Amino acid sequence: MIRLGVNIDHVATVRNARGESYPSPVHAAALAELGGADNITCHLREDRRHIRDDDVELLKRSINIPMNFEIAATDEMLAFAEKIKPHAVTLVPEKRQELTTEGGLDLAAVRRDIEPKIERLRKANILVSLFIEADLDMIKLSSDMGAQAIEFHTGDFCHKMDEARTSKGQWDLVNPLQVAAQKAHELGLQVHFGHGLHYQNAHWLQAINHCEEANIGHAIVARSIFVGLKEAVSEMKSLLNDPAYQPMLKQR
Repeated sequence: MIRLGVNIDHVATVRNARGESYPSPVHAAALAELGGADNITCHLREDRRHIRDDDVELLKRSINIPMNFEIAATDEMLAFAEKIKPHAVTLVPEKRQELTTEGGLDLAAVRRDIEPKIERLRKANILVSLFIEADLDMIKLSSDMGAQAIEFHTGDFCHKMDEARTSKGQWDLVNPLQVAAQKAHELGLQVHFGHGLHYQNAHWLQAINHCEEANIGHAIVARSIFVGLKEAVSEMKSLLNDPAYQPMLKQR
């Protein structure tokens, strides 16, 4: 089974747009649980543009499923993670001016800074995941640095998949992810995927052996406007796991 992590950041985005106390990310997390979510993901950014510190603390106390806490690898954020003790921390690159995370960590450039922070989180009994591109060198570095999981940035894959017009073109896009997931699995890493996945492309993860988890937010929150959050989560969980939605191998 592919686990579904539901990112509730954009519920907070809607709340903050009017400076109100609603909609509540905690309420959203409860509905996501009812819809079949396997974890709740939230990203506490430096500028607090959506999720805020008290949201994270309330979520940790309220949810009955694991929390995947996305943060930049700063001392402030690590101290906060050590305080609340989520199930997992995903270390991500972060730029103040970006609308959303634009790519994976360049581990070769940041290894000296991040490696001791991975050890610090692991000593706090927190599972550590690194947000990276589906690049074989980055996968090997993730393992060497002590990460227990990796999350492949699927933004470019999703954009290209949306533009593909033939089944061959689609399978050509899936193949590098299959190779990357196999390499990560061989190195003992959990294999996660995230960014840009939506209701027209998420089912392709069923074609990737060793895909253990998908973290999806914007598409689910957007879909919930029309069908409700519980149903939107349930629909996405089906796309990830129901054999009826598997890409047809005979079209390769």
